[in-house]
Amino acid sequence: MSIVQPLQIAPIQGSVSAAEWQARVDLAACYRLCDRYGMSDMIYTHITCRVPGAPGEFLINPNGMLFSEITASSLLKVNMEGEILYRPETPYGLHPAGFTIHSGIYRARPDAQAVMHTHTIAGMAVSALKCGLLPLTQTATRFYGRIAYHDFRGPERDPAERESLARSIGSRNYCILRNHGLLTIGDSVAEAFIAMWGMERACQAQLQAMACNTELEVPSEEVVQKSCAMYDPPNSRKYGLLEWPGLLRQLRRTDPDFDS
Repeated sequence: MSIVQPLQIAPIQGSVSAAEWQARVDLAACYRLCDRYGMSDMIYTHITCRVPGAPGEFLINPNGMLFSEITASSLLKVNMEGEILYRPETPYGLHPAGFTIHSGIYRARPDAQAVMHTHTIAGMAVSALKCGLLPLTQTATRFYGRIAYHDFRGPERDPAERESLARSIGSRNYCILRNHGLLTIGDSVAEAFIAMWGMERACQAQLQAMACNTELEVPSEEVVQKSCAMYDPPNSRKYGLLEWPGLLRQLRRTDPDFDS
């Protein structure tokens, strides 16, 4: 039996700008939090963010590292053509589907700074329901009327799929990829993560309610619209601003190597 050696990722903090390093730290934290909160899928989904000051470049996980292993120095840096601009000393490269999905969004949405995509059981299950995500709970009303839907055409490995995905999403920040999973867009890693956390919990609650085999209590359209309006500016703060520092404090207690 071969012995698997631990990954040895050389720290690169001194080799990148302070802004890029902070982006790397936040993105590595997001991978660890995604795993901690049960939203990872081994190595098969992706979270990305643009490189500050270089809008045509973004950071993404190497295809082969578990989310619980990701560090700030381990992240790939790629451009919109799929060229790897920085790669750590590992055997792992760029996942084609991850590149296609994320580059497609960044090319079409200059405002998008971070993108998170998951394959959770709850997210995949709701993505397979014709009704999609229903406004059954207060948490779900946050997303009411704000979710884009993109039909499944097979694994997104063809770069030509980027235009189709961009058309489906349009200007919205939340998307259910039919028969596939969930996707969120934010102007920060923190915002994309907190949005995914809420979307995931809304999906979990819907599935548990539907599994009870009894009539669902659906709020009236008036109540749903009133609740939904709570999340419109200026009524709502930016999600992630309050939550993110506490989440980083939690990680520094339990996963202190994420920012290495």
